[in-house]
Amino acid sequence: MIGVYVLLIVVLVFLNVPISISIALSSLFYLIVQGIPLIVIPKQMFEIINSFPFIAFPMFMLVGLLMNAGGTSRRIFDFAESLVGHMRGGLGHVNVIASLIFSGMSGSAISDAGGLGAIEIEAMKERGYDTEFAVAITAASATIGPIVPPSVPVIIYAMAFGASIGELFLAGFIPGFLMAIALMIMVFFYSRKRDYPKMAFPPVKVIFKNFYRAFLALLTPVILLGGMFSGIFTPTEAAAVAVVWSLLLGFIAYRELKWRDIPRLFIEVVVRIGVVLFLLATVGSLTWILTRENVPRQLLGFIVSANISPPVFLLLANIILLLMGMVTTITPSIILLSPIFLPIIQQLGIDPVHFGIVVILNLMIGTLTPPVGPVLYVISTMGNMSFQKAFKATLPFILPLLIVLLIVTYFPDLVLLLPRIFMR
Repeated sequence: MIGVYVLLIVVLVFLNVPISISIALSSLFYLIVQGIPLIVIPKQMFEIINSFPFIAFPMFMLVGLLMNAGGTSRRIFDFAESLVGHMRGGLGHVNVIASLIFSGMSGSAISDAGGLGAIEIEAMKERGYDTEFAVAITAASATIGPIVPPSVPVIIYAMAFGASIGELFLAGFIPGFLMAIALMIMVFFYSRKRDYPKMAFPPVKVIFKNFYRAFLALLTPVILLGGMFSGIFTPTEAAAVAVVWSLLLGFIAYRELKWRDIPRLFIEVVVRIGVVLFLLATVGSLTWILTRENVPRQLLGFIVSANISPPVFLLLANIILLLMGMVTTITPSIILLSPIFLPIIQQLGIDPVHFGIVVILNLMIGTLTPPVGPVLYVISTMGNMSFQKAFKATLPFILPLLIVLLIVTYFPDLVLLLPRIFMR
């Protein structure tokens, strides 16, 4: 019966039925055929979304939107430009550094792409960079957002896998910086090959001016992470603090956020979170059915009987996750795979915090690939470029991200260094 259930989900998804509706209809079919009371569905749907840490999810979404509307993006871009704009291919490096800084505020690749993307692409085009290069590095650098804390996908993963949000936040720092370095190396070689311009080193006065303008925005990750790791507030409470801080920046410090913007931003968050909540709720029934049919236990038995080692499993997991990231977005991927992967990593002794960074990095690379590619879609739209052409331009920049993925996968001590120092 489980085969028919899974096949029905696949067929519905193939017919372009939303994945949440596909799971819900298939679960309903399963319960009716098996003669199970239908009350199971609402019960499982409620249990999976009745989680206190999940409150942080919509609030971090709102932070990203408030930062974009309140003038933070432009200030971060100007400050990053004063730091690395003088290097060969300077605006490419600025693109990466700005994304790294902004990731410490929004925790979302879409927020990064939507906030900084338009500014970065326009600035690069004005200064003689190819549109393809501008779109490619903007899309690739946006994937840093969910790796460096705070991170919305980390919250989803922590809920699904029962991992520590605080440890996952700390674990993302080194991989995030590795991604930035790898992309900047790629920018350097591209820039030399195509003779992209570099600007004169800015006067110290300009650097301090841009730092001063961006100072309060730069304090955001310091306040959030300092508060969390000093025990002043939890990661969930940090999301509320971030919302208040974003409002203060937008209304009082920068005075670019208008009251008329608030209803639109709140509606956008409600729509986004409504979609995610319904998906999470339907996955509750999927998890219950998979558990009832002993699918996780059977897969675990296969792993044990086949004597698959942790390195081999991690290789297989990377392949599965990369393929999954191509056909669906990050949240459903994490939720769908959690009941399958969780017992396996427990059996093999793989640290869930390390595995979480591997999962999220894989799925972020998937946001740059067809057929779904949400980040690439947003960036290609901003660059007035077809999705296919944008993917062709971005493809070389996926290589350094894959190299970082291999490093993160097979050198877990690198990922776990900060969690071990501060939280274990």
